[in-house]
Amino acid sequence: MADTYTERSRLLVGDEVMERLARKKVIVFGIGGVGSWCAESLVRSGVKRLTIVDYDKVAQSNINRQAMATHSTVGEHKVYALRQRLLDIAPDAEITAVPKLFNETTKDDFALGEYDYIIDCIDSLKDKILLAVEATRYRAVFFSSMGSALKLDFTRIRIAEFWQVDGCPLASAMRKRMRQQKTFPAKKYLCVFSPEVLDNKGNTAVSDADEDPALPRKAQTNGTMVHITAIFGFALAGLVVQDVVRER
Repeated sequence: MADTYTERSRLLVGDEVMERLARKKVIVFGIGGVGSWCAESLVRSGVKRLTIVDYDKVAQSNINRQAMATHSTVGEHKVYALRQRLLDIAPDAEITAVPKLFNETTKDDFALGEYDYIIDCIDSLKDKILLAVEATRYRAVFFSSMGSALKLDFTRIRIAEFWQVDGCPLASAMRKRMRQQKTFPAKKYLCVFSPEVLDNKGNTAVSDADEDPALPRKAQTNGTMVHITAIFGFALAGLVVQDVVRER
């Protein structure tokens, strides 16, 4: 018998698509303001085999924009807090929580060749480039989020191939670094981005890295709103769903 919670999804896309979604193996790197909503959207859409990767713990500064961040989860590893939330949505799903950073030291720990979809929601410029280079070497479809901070106008959120992303400082910095290092992705991939860039108006807040000195240091802490980060995450999940729907 079909899962009741996927009934409306099944009505729209049919049994075959829902069965394909359930079989796909997906990994999301970075489950902050974008990645947490991407993961939730994937599970609510019928993805049953999901790995979530993030070293960070829930901080009070996450509560404004991250799916699993509440006052009761502050101090917990993000991946474990989100895993609990996702299993409450889909008890039959296989949710693998990995409390780890993706970087040069750990890149071989993730067996990227086993996945159907690899989703990048990493903040670190260096590690984001590394994931793009590594992930595109495999058969998996790779999708990436560009910067979601300093934005308010959700109507400006767009999808484009990485080399065609315009107006995004993060994408520009990635391309500049790739050219300097002469290291490039092996194939093209789609990104969610917005060309909007606003200024911070409030006082500098405590960053996640300040709260946990073990985390990589951020060059700057920028303001972010949940209606932007969530749409970025939902768009990434939507790219996965659309790709599965188009399969023949």
